[in-house]
Amino acid sequence: METLRFGVVGIGNMGSAHAVQLFEGRVKGAKLAAVCDCRRERLEWAGERLGRVPRYEDYETLLDSGEVDAVLIATPHKLHPVIAGEAFRRRLHVLTEKPAGIDTASVAAMNRQAEESGAVFGIMYNQRTNRLFRQIHDLVQEGALGEIKRFVWIVNNWYRTQAYYDSGDWRATWNGEGGGVLLNQCPHNLDIWQWIMGMPVRLRAFCREGHYHRIQVEDDATIYAEYENGASAVFITSTGEYPGTNRMEISGTLGKAVAENGCLKLYLLERDEREICYASREGMPQEKVNCCTMEEEEPGGGHLEILQNFTDAVLQGAELIAPGQEGIWGLTIGNAAYLSAWKDDWVELPFDDREFRLLLGRKQESEEAMEREVRHEELSGEYSERWSVRW
Repeated sequence: METLRFGVVGIGNMGSAHAVQLFEGRVKGAKLAAVCDCRRERLEWAGERLGRVPRYEDYETLLDSGEVDAVLIATPHKLHPVIAGEAFRRRLHVLTEKPAGIDTASVAAMNRQAEESGAVFGIMYNQRTNRLFRQIHDLVQEGALGEIKRFVWIVNNWYRTQAYYDSGDWRATWNGEGGGVLLNQCPHNLDIWQWIMGMPVRLRAFCREGHYHRIQVEDDATIYAEYENGASAVFITSTGEYPGTNRMEISGTLGKAVAENGCLKLYLLERDEREICYASREGMPQEKVNCCTMEEEEPGGGHLEILQNFTDAVLQGAELIAPGQEGIWGLTIGNAAYLSAWKDDWVELPFDDREFRLLLGRKQESEEAMEREVRHEELSGEYSERWSVRW
């Protein structure tokens, strides 16, 4: 195979941008071969913007067309595992938008289908391409900060207005979207958290629903988590604070790392704090701290880098930046946070996904339709700044 033929399923705000990049040849070795959407106006837009690219109203017809080698899924969240499973059954490669799904049980099933198919499976975790996050990931993995004690991330600059939530009747609902800020805006952040730190063993969460907006899902969340080695993590997010903050701080026995405003600052000790604690004869010693600053010269390739990497993985066997199977880990933290908030209690990881699906089902069944003046956003076909890392 010399050229990877993509079919984009779902050409809303995100899918239309992916489709345009592929159509305009911005991904080497890839081409846009087909698009699919259930909304007629979007297909009309595709006819005007994407030339003679075949258009489908039904994704299974696209999958059976023989015109695509891979599908890029950019539909409402709960459909990601469904469409991916059908694609894997046909031995097609899959690149899915985040989140992997709305519950870990369906995502685990999708992961099994991917493995059985032998196809390449990726997820659009574009923030893994951010240079600062990659530096922090490498520092922690290499042990430069020693044994980690605490991880704190305040990322509440995901501000959204009521108009944003009113732009689609599926948005900010348990039935349509499957959750709020933790499932829509923060899958990237939850992924970066676990990518750097690994998975906690238990957590306690507080999720406030409709706190800042006329919605029924959470727009404000705080998670406190604990790790097997005794380390802790605090994650704070919302879509109702302006201006917001994006500040990550990681403390270890050899120092700390702070990322904020596009800058990574390291404060490194010359000996381990545990040694200082038990070997020093002073009650409050003044240890030497070496400081250095790393500025973000380039933010990373974002969505295009993930698209190129996925294409290279299929055509050349390149290692994936964001394997699709890893989508379950950030979702596990998010699902566990919901479960903790609903039960008002601690949740051990891994949790009982049957209990989660039962309680989610109750939320969906009791959800009342909200009166909205739905204003669909116009498709631009370009990547928006709101999908990038904003400091």
